[in-house]
Amino acid sequence: MPVTYIQAINQAMQEEMARDENVMLLGEDVGILGGAFKASEGLLERFGSERVLDTPISETLIVGAGVGLAIQGMRPILEMQFIDFIACGFDQIVNMAATLRYRHGGQTSCPIVIRGPCGAGVHGGLYHSQNPEAWFFHMPGLKVVAPATAHDAKGLLKAAIRDDDPVIYLEHKFLYRRIKEDLPEGDHVVPIGKAALRKEGGDLTVITYGSPVHAVMKAARDMASEVDIEVIDLRTLLPYDWKTIRESVTKTG
Repeated sequence: MPVTYIQAINQAMQEEMARDENVMLLGEDVGILGGAFKASEGLLERFGSERVLDTPISETLIVGAGVGLAIQGMRPILEMQFIDFIACGFDQIVNMAATLRYRHGGQTSCPIVIRGPCGAGVHGGLYHSQNPEAWFFHMPGLKVVAPATAHDAKGLLKAAIRDDDPVIYLEHKFLYRRIKEDLPEGDHVVPIGKAALRKEGGDLTVITYGSPVHAVMKAARDMASEVDIEVIDLRTLLPYDWKTIRESVTKTG
């Protein structure tokens, strides 16, 4: 049965919370409301209020509490109701979460996932349409992922939850209910750090990620009679999959 992008996110959280009792969810309206976009619908009823926590409107609190929980052995998923407001938790992310492993000489880790809706195209206005990923590209200790398909939305979120370092997980809200696909059976995990070759080509390489993947694929099909475009979907922005990129640009010149 085809699953939408946002249903894939919900499935990933459901499965990981069932698999590991240390996985929990914190955020604004994630419990009773089921999330502003219903990404966490049904989690409170299934896992209870000790593992699905509605928080005050404070991203600093959400991230800070998540770091503390991670130090104590939990694996918190921290929802930013809109990723624009991740800026309010910036200090906790870059000065606490990202550096924790190094400050403790590798003796502890910070397995948190900071996820939230990003991007424009849905009449969100200036405070609900940003893409802040560039802020985090140069911060050692962080990983950043941006799935473009329901398949990767589920698989990358499961990988992020299991990762021992902090992962920023960007969900382009334009994709939430616009795309759907059948997902593999069983424990479906997509490795962090591995790009996907969406279309082979010989003339030109286009490297993209997130929602633009679909626009690029359409353009590649529309221009097929004029230019043979190879399309790479990064999926993970940090760390970069330089091997896949290098192989492609070497081929296409």
